[in-house]
Amino acid sequence: MRAAAPVTHRASLPTNGWNVSVALPGGASVTNTWSATASGSTGTVRFTNVDYNGRLGAGQVTEFGFQGNGSASGLTPTCTAS
Repeated sequence: MRAAAPVTHRASLPTNGWNVSVALPGGASVTNTWSATASGSTGTVRFTNVDYNGRLGAGQVTEFGFQGNGSASGLTPTCTAS
């Protein structure tokens, strides 16, 4: 199965960089990413900001997304400032 997953990140405090980790189920992989840089394509994939969307004020929002293959069942992103 192919799917696209848009992700919205809202900063609770001002931040100068962010990252989001997503633990993919077995057999799933990331095939394309936009508005973020992905480290890896299987297992736990870490997405980090790109130059134009890393600096956020409190309450500001940015979005990124990825496409992948496999099951999306149980995906829960974990967001942190970097």
